[in-house]
Amino acid sequence: MDFDAGWTSVDVPEMDALPRPVTLRSQSLPARHIFPFHSHRWNQFVYATSGTLVVTVEDSWHVITPEQAIWVPTGQLHTTGALHGADFRNLYVADLPGLGMPSRCTALAVTPLLRALILELVDISRRGAEDEAYIAQVNGLILAQLPRLAVLDFHLPWPRSAMLRKLCEALYGSPADPRGAEEWGAELGASGRTLARRFEKETGLGLREWRQRLRLFRAIEWLGGARSITDIALELGYASPSAFAYMFRQETGLTPTEWRAR
Repeated sequence: MDFDAGWTSVDVPEMDALPRPVTLRSQSLPARHIFPFHSHRWNQFVYATSGTLVVTVEDSWHVITPEQAIWVPTGQLHTTGALHGADFRNLYVADLPGLGMPSRCTALAVTPLLRALILELVDISRRGAEDEAYIAQVNGLILAQLPRLAVLDFHLPWPRSAMLRKLCEALYGSPADPRGAEEWGAELGASGRTLARRFEKETGLGLREWRQRLRLFRAIEWLGGARSITDIALELGYASPSAFAYMFRQETGLTPTEWRAR
């Protein structure tokens, strides 16, 4: 990400060593705030209890919702930012024998149990509790959960070039925008064919497929709040709640109502 494109850099916290095998780092990231590229001497479990994060690992870009997390192995160059604000709940995890986690950056599905354990660590931190035996028990459950998380093939890739990031950020803010490659090319100073070719090269997806995936990600984000399903459907550009529900069920196996209840 280019900081001159309206992003604000956030200082990476200084830490020489982990005080525990699992260490919580909590921070609220305002909209368009980002950590610069950096690496750690330990693993990182990138997660937000609310909001949406953009995670970059080398030249791979991902947008993750509170249903998902990114596992970043020790020493991996990465950065994390919030498009519209997020409650960043980050776990630093030591390289323990038998950890059983991937050796490369991986998107993972977050279970309700793991989410509850992370929130318990947040609560312990807020209370200033120093019950090390209890903290060790919570951390032990987290370490037992991590290798059991399902690996996700599904993610929203983010382009590297400034031109295409401008397009994607505009669509992220207005997912009902119907303009195709020709219209966007005219606005951004490229032919429709050039824009479409570059978009597929940088994201691995065609613009139409990417837009469909974006709408699903925004739907999942909004279903976590108080917005009505009708409002979500219209905001995403669907003609009716039933058309939105059909798309959502095709992609997730659940209706929006079932997803929200879960």
